[in-house]
Amino acid sequence: MGEQRLCYGDPRNGWSAVNEANGMALRFDRVGMTYPDGTEALREVSFGLQAGEFVTVVGPSGCGKSTLLRLASGLLDETAGAVHVDRDRLGYVFQDATLLPWRTVRMNVELLPELHGINSKERGHIASKAIELVGLIGFEEYYPKRLSGGMRMRVSLARSLTLDPSVFLFDEPFGALDEITRERLNSELLALFRSQGFAGLFITHNIFEAVYMSTRVLVMSARPGRIIAEFEIPFSYPRDEDLRFQPEFAQMGNKVSQALRKAYE
Repeated sequence: MGEQRLCYGDPRNGWSAVNEANGMALRFDRVGMTYPDGTEALREVSFGLQAGEFVTVVGPSGCGKSTLLRLASGLLDETAGAVHVDRDRLGYVFQDATLLPWRTVRMNVELLPELHGINSKERGHIASKAIELVGLIGFEEYYPKRLSGGMRMRVSLARSLTLDPSVFLFDEPFGALDEITRERLNSELLALFRSQGFAGLFITHNIFEAVYMSTRVLVMSARPGRIIAEFEIPFSYPRDEDLRFQPEFAQMGNKVSQALRKAYE
């Protein structure tokens, strides 16, 4: 993947302009979420992401990890507290690539600029840069059914990159992929993180994926989800794939694992 910066314009709102200047890209302030059926998904969740941070959340199934992303994106409204983020510059990659099967790779990548009213020439230029960034040059006219699972996820990444996100949300994007493809995409996503400078909030069930990707790992309790542990990851970027086989890496993974076990108690 390339080391170029992708952008078109700067649609910042007032909150973002002030908080990005102070290094804050996303903040959850005592956030709670109770669904209409009475299910309490989240309780008193507070944490923030600085610009240039990659934070991963792990926790038991059903603890509200994906709910955090839906609240950040505005797909849900919190029932307590507040979420602060610039949603004009927010990328979101779901567990499934969610591509439109009747659109080619290029047309799928152009979708968000098209919805934002960008003219065809400019959105074609934006899409070409995003496609290059995710390593899909030569596949622009392929339809999703002809792509592997990893390639479809790259298209999904490229589509969100066209918004030049200051915050990027990832909801277990590699969970359905085989281990080798997953590791490769982990490294490619970190290269994008470093070149594009976004703040990343990543959800996974894989502890060692969390440690490899992140500047910080947060551990959530069982429902209602609360932050019960936080770990600063000491490894510098760029991260060599051999890091996964180092004793220090295993030790950090074990610390996160022990905290996660307590979430089930």
